[in-house]
Amino acid sequence: MKLLEQRIAREGKILPGNIVKVDGFLNHRVDTVLLREMARDFKAHFGGKAIDLIMTCEASGIAIATVAAEEFGVPMLFVKKAKSSNLGGDVFTSEIQSYTYGKTVTLTCSKNWLHEGDRVLIIDDFMARGEAMRGVIDIIAQAKAELVGIGIAIEKGFQGGGDKLRASGVDCYSLAIIEEAGESGICFRE
Repeated sequence: MKLLEQRIAREGKILPGNIVKVDGFLNHRVDTVLLREMARDFKAHFGGKAIDLIMTCEASGIAIATVAAEEFGVPMLFVKKAKSSNLGGDVFTSEIQSYTYGKTVTLTCSKNWLHEGDRVLIIDDFMARGEAMRGVIDIIAQAKAELVGIGIAIEKGFQGGGDKLRASGVDCYSLAIIEEAGESGICFRE
């Protein structure tokens, strides 16, 4: 998506550890007009598939997943990265290695909101190695729900997560794939 690539090139910053910082428009301060265009792009790609639910990981994926869920006309469900006392004990869980936090994180989702046979589209803001996606896919499998596909706003292609998912047969659609990010700038996959 050229519009997103232009924003990343213009406003994105590369931090140590290949962290791509786009907090001015995607995951801290949010440009809702841009999110609507991104959601429409996801709808154009996945719109021919039956989808009952959009899922994401807290916290920064919530904004784009919410707008996408509205575009698709379905609910949005996010998995929690921290145990909360109001979630209860009847949950699906999956442990992942968080690239952003640099530690093991337990993803948690209430069994009240994810059911056998649900057709699920994952929408998230970033993907690096694909660990968060692996965890959400694991939770979907535990529920005996069906993964329809994965939509990612920004994929760090040089870290391989998306390519690994595509090789396993998952319809993984990314709006912008960064091939290189460093001192010389950001290069996108064609």
